[in-house]
Amino acid sequence: MAAPLTDRPVRFGVVGTGGIASSFTTDLQLLDDAVVSAVGSRSQASADRFGDAHGIARRHASYADLVDDPEVDVVYVATPHPGHHDAAMLAVAAGKAVLVEKPFTMDALAAAEVVEAARRQGVFAMEAMWTRFNPQMVRIRELLAAGTLGEVVTVSADHGQWFEADAEHRVFAPALGGGALLDLGIYPVSLASMVLGSPDVVTARSSKAFTGVDAQTSVILDYVGGAQSVLTTTLLARSQNRATIVGTQARVEVDAVWYQPSSLTVISRDEEVLERFDEPRTGNGLRHQVAEVVRCLRAGETESPVLPLDETLSIMRTMDEIRRQIGLTY
Repeated sequence: MAAPLTDRPVRFGVVGTGGIASSFTTDLQLLDDAVVSAVGSRSQASADRFGDAHGIARRHASYADLVDDPEVDVVYVATPHPGHHDAAMLAVAAGKAVLVEKPFTMDALAAAEVVEAARRQGVFAMEAMWTRFNPQMVRIRELLAAGTLGEVVTVSADHGQWFEADAEHRVFAPALGGGALLDLGIYPVSLASMVLGSPDVVTARSSKAFTGVDAQTSVILDYVGGAQSVLTTTLLARSQNRATIVGTQARVEVDAVWYQPSSLTVISRDEEVLERFDEPRTGNGLRHQVAEVVRCLRAGETESPVLPLDETLSIMRTMDEIRRQIGLTY
């Protein structure tokens, strides 16, 4: 177990300067006990632009320099998907805690390498599936633990966004791990994992975009006991972006947009509203995962019990099987 940090703000170094890195940095500023102390990019100009935009003084022209910065406690990896593995391995080799954007890596084999390295080094590592830590997801886990829903029989969730057809955009680019599955589908797959665990049978169907990546993918996950998850994702249109967890005693309906900080309703099998959960929203929801990283580091923990590394590996194996069935290769 890693030694707990002393009582000072935890310092994050951001690897990558894209949109998610910007959103992360903005949301982190809502916390009192964490700070973005440095940014690293593949060029000094990009690091400087990001630093200027967010008031970050320490700016590095390489990822290696960022992970070696003594003023960084945690490396947040926000590169395009194919860069996650190498950047995470750099951080782990430098003895730094690491928070890696989802999907954790491109496949389960690469994920296992990062996990093995982090455990060998004794450093904290976690997938940045920020949705898992948002207030409505905390409430869902409480409802599941209390048995309010009875036996869960179905999880359904969709994540659909419209993207203009552009071969240069990362979501359409095979070289950047594009496609609906890795960028959007990871959210409902992770939700299903949180509720029902690892599936026993995976069934997937897909249609391709003009660049060869998946444009729309639908998945059914089957579990021992008969429960199912029904998940859809698409780049072609904005869907309802809702989620439902159905149990024998009650169901949870999560309002749009379900993966952001959202509200939910608990409804009995007799259609009685048992609870309405609607917590005021501050920020975009990315700060809650940061708070969990800080908590773990202060406690000397190297994994989060909310999203342990073994579960991340299980999710990546499910993603690999979906990719195999729909013929999505990079």
